[in-house]
Amino acid sequence: MAPNLFGSSATLFLEASQQDVSQKKSAADKTVTQKLAIQKAQSSKPKYQWKIVWRNLIAFVYLHLGAVYGLYILLTAARFYTFLWNLVVVVFAAIGVTAGAHRLWAHRSYKAKWPMRVILMLLQTTAFQNHLYEWVRDHRVHHKFTDTDADPHNAKRGFFFSHIGWLMLRKHPDVITKGATIDMSDLEKDPVVVWQRRLYIVLMPVFCFLLPTWVPCYFWNEKLMYAWYATLFRYTIQLNVTWLVNSAAHIWGMKPYDNTISPTDSYSVGISAFGEGWHNYHHVFPWDYKAAELGNYRTNFTTAFIDFFAWIGWAYDLKTVALSMIKKRAARTGDGSKYERDDHHDEHDHTHEGAIWGWDDADMAPEDKKGAQIINKSD
Repeated sequence: MAPNLFGSSATLFLEASQQDVSQKKSAADKTVTQKLAIQKAQSSKPKYQWKIVWRNLIAFVYLHLGAVYGLYILLTAARFYTFLWNLVVVVFAAIGVTAGAHRLWAHRSYKAKWPMRVILMLLQTTAFQNHLYEWVRDHRVHHKFTDTDADPHNAKRGFFFSHIGWLMLRKHPDVITKGATIDMSDLEKDPVVVWQRRLYIVLMPVFCFLLPTWVPCYFWNEKLMYAWYATLFRYTIQLNVTWLVNSAAHIWGMKPYDNTISPTDSYSVGISAFGEGWHNYHHVFPWDYKAAELGNYRTNFTTAFIDFFAWIGWAYDLKTVALSMIKKRAARTGDGSKYERDDHHDEHDHTHEGAIWGWDDADMAPEDKKGAQIINKSD
């Protein structure tokens, strides 16, 4: 996942003001532009140099120091209702990322009617991990080019880089040039995504910081300073849990489905990140709405959330993987930790050729689409 802090306000405003123009570009123009960008990058091949984003670095220092003080305030001085309120906010904001930005918009693993889409958009805004368009673009690039220089949080560069360091540095040129090849046409046509992107500079501070701080002060007379630092604690903890999917779930854990890639299945990350820690499975089958092979909700609260909205009819076309397909893939490429390996298959090397970001990716194998199970299918 790809939270990115404190982008230039001027840049966000410029993006919003120019969006109507950019959306009118034809698909052919985009394809030509993308090919030219890649050719130019390949011909010049500039040497990559680390450039620190000091604004982000200073912001992270303040956030983490403020979070430590916020924890102290919550334990010693703040009202108990303030703790409960921040717990509620962190849960729903996380759902905006996991069920919204990740499983709905980035991977298209299910569809949602407009009321659910609006709810998820507002919750994702509360999480403040950049607007949906940028979040999805970075995440799709991560899936297409995992563990390469084009991966925004390349785990091969170490835990610190994949956890938080990647947000303190300018992006590698490959992230930009190869990111231009990712199909984002679905989000460009989504009015909820377009609306959020246009108004993000206003929506984000209101939903992430101002409202969560105002509610305790107004409803149970919490001190402003206590409410503010409790908000910083909530936000910083939420960021670090998200980052664990990028870092810990790419370093420690099992690889039952493909032992040649870095993503792992991590029980602890799965619980703390509401079901996003079954990362080896997720990278093999990114279009499964459960993001895991699970038969219950104990370590996958996000799946329970989506299933509830499917029950009331707001979520539909939920894609998942047949057990036979899972076993076949695990027998061929897994580490044997969950399913027995098929000794008749030769060892294979991982290649990014044909890697997909989710449902409707042009590189998705026809047999995978044909073999997918679709729950609550629309007419």
